[in-house]
Amino acid sequence: MTDLVRRAAVFAASIHAASGQRLRYTDEPFITHPMRVAELVAGTGARPEVVAAAWLHDVLEGTPVTLAELVAIFGPDVASLVDMVTMSAHCLADDLPGPVDHEQLARASAEAQTICIASLIDNTAQIMRYETRRRSFFLHEQREILRRLGKGDAGLYMMAAMVVD
Repeated sequence: MTDLVRRAAVFAASIHAASGQRLRYTDEPFITHPMRVAELVAGTGARPEVVAAAWLHDVLEGTPVTLAELVAIFGPDVASLVDMVTMSAHCLADDLPGPVDHEQLARASAEAQTICIASLIDNTAQIMRYETRRRSFFLHEQREILRRLGKGDAGLYMMAAMVVD
């Protein structure tokens, strides 16, 4: 693990804990989701900046962290990836609180789409395991989202296709 990735992991863990965030279905510390996403992204051989952004992909939502702070702490490359993922992250969450901007997803960089795919894989696994009432709605929406993420890592894309099928 590079120093950048380690710093991102520590930062994400501390800010999510300080914000009191917990996972919806399991009540585990929220950081377990970014950890799983970062592991999936790292498994693709992604650059350290992309893995760091995977750790940080949810910090702009539900925490007091700003984009300017991410730029100052982690640099513009990591911050830009987090920003791209955050703009569309609401559509990857397990509760889908708003309408999905499919075009925004399609315009994201390949590296940002890779993070989105990893997040989709983890969120969908949780939905499949714990959600019964709205599972078919979520799966349909996740399939629609995945269709827009074709620039992301091909191996993760195939994994996601199997998860949402």
